[in-house]
Amino acid sequence: MTAHSSPATALPDEVRSAPLATRVLVLNSGSSSVKYQLLDMRDGSRLAAGLVERIGEETSRLKHTPLTGGESREQIAPIADHEAALKAVAAELAKDGLGLDSPELAAIGHRVVHGGQTFTDPTVIDDSVLAEIERLIPVAPLHNPANLTGIRTAMALRPDLPQVAVFDTAFHTTMPESAARYAIDVKTADEHRIRRYGFHGTSHAYVSRATAELLGKAPQDVNVIVLHLGNGASASAVRGGRCVDTSMGLTPLEGLVMGTRSGDMDPAVIFHLMRVGGMSTDEIDTLLNKKSGLIGLCGDNDMREIRRRVDEGDERARLAFDIYIHRLKKYIGAYYAVLGRVDAIAFTAGVGENAAPVREAAIAGLEELGLAVDSDLNAVRGDEPRLISPRDARVAVAVVPTDEELEIATQTYALVGESNA
Repeated sequence: MTAHSSPATALPDEVRSAPLATRVLVLNSGSSSVKYQLLDMRDGSRLAAGLVERIGEETSRLKHTPLTGGESREQIAPIADHEAALKAVAAELAKDGLGLDSPELAAIGHRVVHGGQTFTDPTVIDDSVLAEIERLIPVAPLHNPANLTGIRTAMALRPDLPQVAVFDTAFHTTMPESAARYAIDVKTADEHRIRRYGFHGTSHAYVSRATAELLGKAPQDVNVIVLHLGNGASASAVRGGRCVDTSMGLTPLEGLVMGTRSGDMDPAVIFHLMRVGGMSTDEIDTLLNKKSGLIGLCGDNDMREIRRRVDEGDERARLAFDIYIHRLKKYIGAYYAVLGRVDAIAFTAGVGENAAPVREAAIAGLEELGLAVDSDLNAVRGDEPRLISPRDARVAVAVVPTDEELEIATQTYALVGESNA
Protein backbone atom coordinates (compact mmCIF):
# COMPACT_ATOMS: atom_id res chain seq x y z
CA MET A 1 0.00 0.00 0.00
CA THR A 2 1.30 3.43 -0.83
CA ALA A 3 1.76 6.05 1.84
CA HIS A 4 -1.23 8.22 2.65
CA SER A 5 -0.81 11.99 2.61
CA SER A 6 -3.25 14.76 3.35
CA PRO A 7 -4.81 15.20 -0.11
CA ALA A 8 -5.11 11.44 -0.68
CA THR A 9 -8.58 10.95 0.77
CA ALA A 10 -11.30 13.21 -0.57
CA LEU A 11 -14.21 14.37 1.55
CA PRO A 12 -17.81 13.57 0.58
CA ASP A 13 -19.51 16.13 -1.69
CA GLU A 14 -21.98 17.11 1.00
CA VAL A 15 -19.12 17.97 3.37
CA ARG A 16 -17.12 19.70 0.64
CA SER A 17 -20.03 22.03 -0.13
CA ALA A 18 -20.79 22.86 3.50
CA PRO A 19 -19.57 26.12 5.00
CA LEU A 20 -16.35 25.63 6.92
CA ALA A 21 -16.88 25.52 10.69
CA THR A 22 -14.11 26.39 13.15
CA ARG A 23 -14.24 23.85 15.98
CA VAL A 24 -12.35 20.57 16.24
CA LEU A 25 -12.99 17.86 18.82
CA VAL A 26 -9.80 15.94 19.67
CA LEU A 27 -10.24 12.39 20.96
CA ASN A 28 -7.57 10.18 22.52
CA SER A 29 -9.14 6.77 23.09
CA GLY A 30 -7.46 4.25 25.37
CA SER A 31 -8.56 0.72 26.21
CA SER A 32 -10.70 1.94 29.13
CA SER A 33 -10.56 5.71 28.77
CA VAL A 34 -11.33 8.66 26.49
CA LYS A 35 -9.53 12.00 26.81
CA TYR A 36 -11.02 14.89 24.88
CA GLN A 37 -10.65 18.57 24.12
CA LEU A 38 -12.78 20.91 22.04
CA LEU A 39 -10.84 23.72 20.38
CA ASP A 40 -11.77 26.78 18.33
CA MET A 41 -9.29 26.93 15.49
CA ARG A 42 -9.77 30.64 14.84
CA ASP A 43 -7.34 31.24 17.69
CA GLY A 44 -6.53 27.78 19.06
CA SER A 45 -8.48 28.44 22.24
CA ARG A 46 -9.96 25.60 24.27
CA LEU A 47 -13.69 25.50 24.84
CA ALA A 48 -13.87 22.34 26.95
CA ALA A 49 -11.78 19.39 28.10
CA GLY A 50 -12.39 16.19 29.97
CA LEU A 51 -11.66 12.58 30.70
CA VAL A 52 -13.73 9.41 30.90
CA GLU A 53 -11.92 6.62 32.71
CA ARG A 54 -12.60 3.11 34.00
CA ILE A 55 -14.95 2.43 31.08
CA GLY A 56 -16.74 -0.89 31.60
CA GLU A 57 -16.58 -0.70 35.39
CA GLU A 58 -19.21 0.14 37.97
CA THR A 59 -17.14 3.10 39.10
CA SER A 60 -16.64 4.75 35.71
CA ARG A 61 -15.69 8.42 36.10
CA LEU A 62 -16.32 11.38 33.80
CA LYS A 63 -14.75 14.74 34.58
CA HIS A 64 -15.73 17.63 32.31
CA THR A 65 -14.32 21.15 32.44
CA PRO A 66 -15.85 24.00 30.46
CA LEU A 67 -12.98 26.37 29.71
CA THR A 68 -15.02 29.44 28.81
CA GLY A 69 -16.53 29.79 32.29
CA GLY A 70 -18.38 27.57 34.72
CA GLU A 71 -17.40 24.90 37.20
CA SER A 72 -15.98 21.48 36.44
CA ARG A 73 -18.48 18.64 36.63
CA GLU A 74 -17.78 15.09 37.72
CA GLN A 75 -19.91 11.98 37.72
CA ILE A 76 -19.18 8.46 38.91
CA ALA A 77 -21.55 5.90 37.42
CA PRO A 78 -21.32 2.81 35.21
CA ILE A 79 -20.33 3.56 31.59
CA ALA A 80 -20.57 0.30 29.70
CA ASP A 81 -18.44 0.96 26.62
CA HIS A 82 -16.87 3.60 24.40
CA GLU A 83 -20.20 4.33 22.68
CA ALA A 84 -21.75 5.13 26.05
CA ALA A 85 -18.66 7.16 26.97
CA LEU A 86 -18.86 9.35 23.86
CA LYS A 87 -22.59 9.82 24.31
CA ALA A 88 -21.89 10.98 27.88
CA VAL A 89 -19.21 13.36 26.58
CA ALA A 90 -21.66 14.71 23.98
CA ALA A 91 -24.24 15.29 26.72
CA GLU A 92 -21.74 17.25 28.83
CA LEU A 93 -20.69 19.36 25.85
CA ALA A 94 -24.35 20.04 25.04
CA LYS A 95 -24.90 21.46 28.53
CA ASP A 96 -22.39 24.16 27.61
CA GLY A 97 -23.92 24.74 24.18
CA LEU A 98 -21.05 22.85 22.51
CA GLY A 99 -22.82 19.66 21.45
CA LEU A 100 -21.59 17.24 18.79
CA ASP A 101 -24.54 18.26 16.60
CA SER A 102 -23.30 21.86 16.43
CA PRO A 103 -22.86 23.22 12.87
CA GLU A 104 -19.68 24.89 14.16
CA LEU A 105 -17.97 21.51 14.58
CA ALA A 106 -15.66 21.09 11.58
CA ALA A 107 -14.17 17.68 12.32
CA ILE A 108 -13.12 15.15 14.92
CA GLY A 109 -9.38 14.53 15.19
CA HIS A 110 -8.24 11.18 16.56
CA ARG A 111 -4.87 10.35 18.04
CA VAL A 112 -3.67 7.08 16.53
CA VAL A 113 -0.46 5.70 17.97
CA HIS A 114 0.88 3.62 15.08
CA GLY A 115 0.66 4.47 11.39
CA GLY A 116 3.64 2.38 10.29
CA GLN A 117 5.21 3.50 7.02
CA THR A 118 1.80 3.85 5.42
CA PHE A 119 0.60 7.07 7.02
CA THR A 120 2.98 9.98 6.74
CA ASP A 121 0.41 12.76 7.19
CA PRO A 122 -2.94 13.34 8.89
CA THR A 123 -5.54 11.38 6.94
CA VAL A 124 -9.32 11.57 6.51
CA ILE A 125 -10.65 8.23 7.73
CA ASP A 126 -12.49 5.87 5.41
CA ASP A 127 -12.85 2.08 5.25
CA SER A 128 -9.42 1.58 3.71
CA VAL A 129 -7.77 3.68 6.42
CA LEU A 130 -9.57 1.73 9.14
CA ALA A 131 -8.42 -1.53 7.56
CA GLU A 132 -4.79 -0.39 7.49
CA ILE A 133 -4.85 0.81 11.12
CA GLU A 134 -6.25 -2.61 12.00
CA ARG A 135 -3.52 -4.33 9.97
CA LEU A 136 -0.96 -2.49 12.11
CA ILE A 137 -2.31 -3.92 15.37
CA PRO A 138 0.51 -6.52 15.67
CA VAL A 139 3.07 -3.69 16.04
CA ALA A 140 0.83 -1.70 18.43
CA PRO A 141 -1.35 -4.27 20.24
CA LEU A 142 -2.02 -2.06 23.27
CA HIS A 143 -2.89 1.14 21.43
CA ASN A 144 -4.29 0.73 17.92
CA PRO A 145 -7.30 -1.42 18.98
CA ALA A 146 -8.40 1.25 21.46
CA ASN A 147 -7.82 4.00 18.90
CA LEU A 148 -9.97 2.08 16.41
CA THR A 149 -12.76 1.67 18.95
CA GLY A 150 -12.86 5.42 19.53
CA ILE A 151 -12.86 6.16 15.80
CA ARG A 152 -15.65 3.72 14.97
CA THR A 153 -17.75 4.98 17.84
CA ALA A 154 -17.33 8.62 16.78
CA MET A 155 -18.08 7.74 13.16
CA ALA A 156 -21.31 6.04 14.23
CA LEU A 157 -22.36 9.10 16.21
CA ARG A 158 -21.50 11.60 13.45
CA PRO A 159 -21.24 9.73 10.12
CA ASP A 160 -21.61 13.03 8.24
CA LEU A 161 -18.60 14.66 9.90
CA PRO A 162 -14.98 14.38 8.68
CA GLN A 163 -12.96 12.17 11.01
CA VAL A 164 -9.20 12.59 10.80
CA ALA A 165 -6.45 10.29 12.08
CA VAL A 166 -3.26 11.97 13.32
CA PHE A 167 -0.48 9.46 13.86
CA ASP A 168 2.18 9.47 16.60
CA THR A 169 4.61 7.90 14.15
CA ALA A 170 4.04 10.26 11.19
CA PHE A 171 6.57 12.96 12.14
CA HIS A 172 9.32 10.35 12.26
CA THR A 173 8.69 8.92 8.77
CA THR A 174 11.23 11.43 7.41
CA MET A 175 14.06 9.48 9.06
CA PRO A 176 16.56 8.17 6.51
CA GLU A 177 16.85 4.42 6.14
CA SER A 178 20.23 4.58 7.87
CA ALA A 179 18.43 5.68 11.03
CA ALA A 180 15.22 3.67 10.64
CA ARG A 181 16.67 0.26 9.77
CA TYR A 182 17.88 -2.27 12.32
CA ALA A 183 20.96 -4.27 11.33
CA ILE A 184 19.14 -7.58 10.96
CA ASP A 185 18.31 -9.73 7.94
CA VAL A 186 16.45 -7.47 5.51
CA LYS A 187 13.97 -10.12 4.35
CA THR A 188 13.00 -10.97 7.92
CA ALA A 189 12.71 -7.31 8.86
CA ASP A 190 10.50 -6.49 5.88
CA GLU A 191 8.30 -9.54 6.33
CA HIS A 192 7.53 -8.61 9.94
CA ARG A 193 7.66 -4.81 9.59
CA ILE A 194 10.62 -4.55 11.95
CA ARG A 195 12.12 -1.07 11.84
CA ARG A 196 12.33 2.04 14.00
CA TYR A 197 9.09 4.02 13.85
CA GLY A 198 9.33 6.39 16.82
CA PHE A 199 6.49 7.83 18.89
CA HIS A 200 5.38 11.08 20.58
CA GLY A 201 5.49 12.51 17.05
CA THR A 202 2.81 15.17 17.59
CA SER A 203 4.78 16.48 20.57
CA HIS A 204 8.12 16.49 18.73
CA ALA A 205 6.52 18.26 15.76
CA TYR A 206 4.89 20.92 17.93
CA VAL A 207 7.91 21.54 20.16
CA SER A 208 10.46 21.70 17.36
CA ARG A 209 8.32 24.28 15.56
CA ALA A 210 7.65 26.26 18.75
CA THR A 211 11.38 26.27 19.55
CA ALA A 212 12.17 27.81 16.17
CA GLU A 213 9.53 30.45 16.83
CA LEU A 214 11.08 31.15 20.24
CA LEU A 215 14.39 31.79 18.49
CA GLY A 216 12.70 34.06 15.96
CA LYS A 217 13.56 31.75 13.07
CA ALA A 218 11.74 29.60 10.54
CA PRO A 219 11.65 25.84 11.31
CA GLN A 220 13.59 25.07 8.13
CA ASP A 221 16.48 27.18 9.43
CA VAL A 222 16.82 25.49 12.81
CA ASN A 223 18.33 22.23 14.09
CA VAL A 224 16.77 21.11 17.37
CA ILE A 225 17.20 18.25 19.81
CA VAL A 226 13.79 17.70 21.43
CA LEU A 227 13.67 15.90 24.79
CA HIS A 228 10.12 14.75 25.57
CA LEU A 229 10.47 13.66 29.19
CA GLY A 230 7.36 12.29 30.84
CA ASN A 231 6.52 8.87 32.25
CA GLY A 232 7.23 7.83 28.67
CA ALA A 233 10.31 9.60 27.33
CA SER A 234 11.84 10.09 23.90
CA ALA A 235 14.42 12.23 22.14
CA SER A 236 14.51 13.39 18.54
CA ALA A 237 16.99 15.05 16.22
CA VAL A 238 15.16 17.54 14.00
CA ARG A 239 17.02 19.11 11.08
CA GLY A 240 15.24 21.99 9.37
CA GLY A 241 11.83 20.90 10.61
CA ARG A 242 12.26 17.23 9.63
CA CYS A 243 13.00 14.38 12.01
CA VAL A 244 16.24 12.58 11.13
CA ASP A 245 16.47 10.34 14.21
CA THR A 246 14.47 9.44 17.30
CA SER A 247 15.07 7.25 20.34
CA MET A 248 11.98 5.03 20.37
CA GLY A 249 11.90 2.18 17.89
CA LEU A 250 9.56 -0.59 16.77
CA THR A 251 7.75 0.04 20.04
CA PRO A 252 7.98 2.75 22.72
CA LEU A 253 10.33 0.52 24.76
CA GLU A 254 13.60 1.57 23.09
CA GLY A 255 15.67 4.60 24.06
CA LEU A 256 15.71 6.68 27.23
CA VAL A 257 15.14 5.42 30.77
CA MET A 258 11.44 5.98 31.47
CA GLY A 259 9.03 5.75 34.37
CA THR A 260 8.40 2.02 34.00
CA ARG A 261 10.24 1.10 30.76
CA SER A 262 13.86 0.01 30.57
CA GLY A 263 14.86 1.80 27.39
CA ASP A 264 18.02 0.60 25.64
CA MET A 265 19.60 -2.66 26.76
CA ASP A 266 21.37 -5.70 25.34
CA PRO A 267 18.69 -7.83 23.56
CA ALA A 268 20.44 -10.94 24.88
CA VAL A 269 19.04 -10.07 28.33
CA ILE A 270 15.73 -11.43 27.02
CA PHE A 271 17.29 -14.77 25.98
CA HIS A 272 19.05 -14.98 29.34
CA LEU A 273 15.81 -14.44 31.26
CA MET A 274 14.07 -17.11 29.18
CA ARG A 275 16.85 -19.71 29.42
CA VAL A 276 18.20 -19.07 32.90
CA GLY A 277 15.32 -17.29 34.60
CA GLY A 278 12.61 -19.51 33.13
CA MET A 279 10.49 -16.46 32.33
CA SER A 280 7.81 -16.49 29.64
CA THR A 281 7.56 -13.96 26.80
CA ASP A 282 4.62 -12.26 28.54
CA GLU A 283 6.50 -12.09 31.85
CA ILE A 284 9.50 -10.46 30.18
CA ASP A 285 7.22 -8.05 28.32
CA THR A 286 5.65 -7.01 31.62
CA LEU A 287 9.05 -6.72 33.29
CA LEU A 288 10.55 -4.44 30.64
CA ASN A 289 7.47 -2.28 30.01
CA LYS A 290 5.88 -2.02 33.45
CA LYS A 291 8.43 -2.98 36.11
CA SER A 292 11.64 -1.42 34.83
CA GLY A 293 12.96 2.09 34.32
CA LEU A 294 12.79 4.32 37.38
CA ILE A 295 10.22 2.19 39.18
CA GLY A 296 12.39 -0.89 38.73
CA LEU A 297 15.50 0.90 39.93
CA CYS A 298 14.11 2.58 43.04
CA GLY A 299 10.41 1.77 43.41
CA ASP A 300 9.18 5.22 42.30
CA ASN A 301 8.40 6.57 38.84
CA ASP A 302 7.47 10.09 39.98
CA MET A 303 10.49 12.35 39.48
CA ARG A 304 9.32 14.67 42.26
CA GLU A 305 9.39 11.83 44.76
CA ILE A 306 12.73 10.58 43.47
CA ARG A 307 14.27 14.04 43.89
CA ARG A 308 12.85 14.29 47.41
CA ARG A 309 14.48 10.98 48.26
CA VAL A 310 17.77 12.08 46.65
CA ASP A 311 17.77 15.23 48.78
CA GLU A 312 17.28 13.05 51.87
CA GLY A 313 20.31 10.92 50.97
CA ASP A 314 18.52 7.85 49.56
CA GLU A 315 21.17 5.92 47.61
CA ARG A 316 18.72 3.88 45.48
CA ALA A 317 16.99 7.05 44.37
CA ARG A 318 20.35 8.68 43.66
CA LEU A 319 21.44 5.74 41.49
CA ALA A 320 18.14 5.78 39.60
CA PHE A 321 18.49 9.51 38.95
CA ASP A 322 22.12 9.12 37.84
CA ILE A 323 21.23 6.31 35.40
CA TYR A 324 18.37 8.41 34.01
CA ILE A 325 20.69 11.39 33.46
CA HIS A 326 23.52 9.27 32.04
CA ARG A 327 21.23 7.87 29.32
CA LEU A 328 19.80 11.30 28.60
CA LYS A 329 23.26 12.83 28.24
CA LYS A 330 24.29 10.04 25.86
CA TYR A 331 21.39 10.83 23.55
CA ILE A 332 22.12 14.56 23.62
CA GLY A 333 25.69 13.82 22.52
CA ALA A 334 24.61 11.29 19.90
CA TYR A 335 22.07 13.62 18.33
CA TYR A 336 24.53 16.50 18.41
CA ALA A 337 26.78 14.30 16.28
CA VAL A 338 23.89 13.32 13.97
CA LEU A 339 22.89 16.94 13.37
CA GLY A 340 26.40 18.38 13.16
CA ARG A 341 25.10 21.81 14.10
CA VAL A 342 22.63 22.32 16.95
CA ASP A 343 20.76 25.59 17.43
CA ALA A 344 18.69 24.55 20.44
CA ILE A 345 17.85 21.82 22.89
CA ALA A 346 14.21 21.84 24.02
CA PHE A 347 12.92 20.16 27.18
CA THR A 348 9.22 19.30 27.21
CA ALA A 349 6.48 17.13 28.82
CA GLY A 350 5.89 16.62 32.54
CA VAL A 351 9.47 16.06 33.70
CA GLY A 352 11.09 18.18 31.02
CA GLU A 353 8.89 21.18 31.78
CA ASN A 354 8.88 20.96 35.57
CA ALA A 355 12.02 19.24 36.87
CA ALA A 356 14.78 21.87 36.99
CA PRO A 357 17.31 19.41 38.52
CA VAL A 358 16.88 17.09 35.52
CA ARG A 359 17.55 19.90 33.05
CA GLU A 360 20.57 21.14 35.00
CA ALA A 361 22.09 17.68 35.37
CA ALA A 362 21.50 16.74 31.73
CA ILE A 363 23.39 19.80 30.45
CA ALA A 364 26.12 19.85 33.11
CA GLY A 365 29.58 19.09 31.68
CA LEU A 366 28.60 19.83 28.09
CA GLU A 367 30.09 23.32 28.02
CA GLU A 368 32.55 22.32 25.26
CA LEU A 369 29.50 21.72 23.05
CA GLY A 370 28.29 25.27 23.66
CA LEU A 371 25.67 24.14 26.17
CA ALA A 372 24.97 25.72 29.54
CA VAL A 373 22.06 26.43 31.87
CA ASP A 374 21.55 29.65 33.83
CA SER A 375 20.58 28.53 37.35
CA ASP A 376 18.26 31.47 37.97
CA LEU A 377 16.44 31.11 34.66
CA ASN A 378 16.22 27.34 35.13
CA ALA A 379 14.51 27.78 38.50
CA VAL A 380 11.68 29.89 37.04
CA ARG A 381 8.37 28.07 36.50
CA GLY A 382 5.95 29.06 33.80
CA ASP A 383 3.52 27.94 31.10
CA GLU A 384 5.18 29.79 28.22
CA PRO A 385 8.19 28.76 26.11
CA ARG A 386 11.36 30.25 27.62
CA LEU A 387 15.13 30.15 27.34
CA ILE A 388 17.13 28.89 30.33
CA SER A 389 20.60 29.24 28.80
CA PRO A 390 22.88 32.23 29.42
CA ARG A 391 22.41 35.14 27.03
CA ASP A 392 25.76 34.48 25.30
CA ALA A 393 25.34 30.68 24.98
CA ARG A 394 26.30 29.26 21.59
CA VAL A 395 23.39 26.78 21.73
CA ALA A 396 20.02 27.79 23.17
CA VAL A 397 18.53 25.61 25.91
CA ALA A 398 14.77 26.02 26.15
CA VAL A 399 11.75 24.81 28.07
CA VAL A 400 8.84 24.50 25.65
CA PRO A 401 5.52 23.21 27.03
CA THR A 402 4.10 20.66 24.63
CA ASP A 403 0.54 20.78 23.31
CA GLU A 404 -0.31 17.54 21.54
CA GLU A 405 -4.05 18.26 21.48
CA LEU A 406 -3.50 21.59 19.74
CA GLU A 407 -1.14 19.90 17.28
CA ILE A 408 -3.76 17.23 16.48
CA ALA A 409 -6.45 19.90 16.11
CA THR A 410 -4.20 22.05 13.92
CA GLN A 411 -3.34 19.16 11.60
CA THR A 412 -6.98 18.05 11.48
CA TYR A 413 -8.29 21.52 10.68
CA ALA A 414 -5.62 22.17 8.07
CA LEU A 415 -6.63 18.96 6.27
CA VAL A 416 -10.36 19.68 6.42
CA GLY A 417 -9.79 23.26 5.28
CA GLU A 418 -7.59 22.09 2.39
CA SER A 419 -10.20 19.55 1.32
CA ASN A 420 -12.96 22.14 1.47
CA ALA A 421 -11.01 24.81 -0.44
